[in-house]
Amino acid sequence: MRILVTGAEGQLGRDVTRVCAEAGDEVIAAGRDRLDITDRAGVHAAIAETRPDAVINCAAHTGVDACESEEERAHLINGLAVRWLAEAIDTHGGHLVQISTDYVFDGTLDRPYREWDTVNPASAYGRSKLAGETEAAALGSSAATVRTSWVCGEHGNNMVATVLRLIGERDHLSFVDDQIGNPTFTADLAIALRKIALERRSGIHHLTNAGSVSWFEFVREIVAAAGRDPAMVSPISTADLDPPRPAPRPANSVLDNAVWRLAGRAPLRHHSEPLAELVARLAG
Repeated sequence: MRILVTGAEGQLGRDVTRVCAEAGDEVIAAGRDRLDITDRAGVHAAIAETRPDAVINCAAHTGVDACESEEERAHLINGLAVRWLAEAIDTHGGHLVQISTDYVFDGTLDRPYREWDTVNPASAYGRSKLAGETEAAALGSSAATVRTSWVCGEHGNNMVATVLRLIGERDHLSFVDDQIGNPTFTADLAIALRKIALERRSGIHHLTNAGSVSWFEFVREIVAAAGRDPAMVSPISTADLDPPRPAPRPANSVLDNAVWRLAGRAPLRHHSEPLAELVARLAG
């Protein structure tokens, strides 16, 4: 299978590129210097030249707080650029796997969110990613959208890397205990994304590692995996954050991987397993 990975130099893109290459795929790894997805002509030219069987779009504006003051830029990268990819795939063939987010929900539901639940993004980032979902859906059965959450990997800024840095600088940490979600690890997510591309799955999928926790609980797990005392972490409420974050966060980001499960697929591992592996790699 020939796979074009956009955003190939990012946290998720690097693991998707690695997983596909190890599986024997012909991988076209396109970082922004090779393919700027906001350039419509460039996108059409790249798809026409490479004729990929699948495009896994890992390119995104992921700065949640920055998106609040850069909403047009967020919509260009996370929304309109997906239209350019969809246009080119519709013209030349192939399949699109679009990455989306738990932020398309407002976080007020009292149970895990299923793929069919009503979306209501509360942030500019969430609105821009929802726009990308809409653009991908225009391809019909030639596209799948994968919503994920709390992404962590070896290559990039994420909660695991941040906490490992902080415990080398401080004796005490405070994290919110009123936001819950599923930590998801790129090493596992990348394998599932390749399967979706290979099988030409369509529609919306939720894909996260198993096990929901608060940020406070997750940070305690990271600290413990690093061999430190989790008692060094204290809970605070979102309202007590100083300074407050510009972008609102969903209180409930837990995603039920219902489509994956009902299709008979094995769930992604409990997050504690890839967490231990990642901490060992980053601390080694």
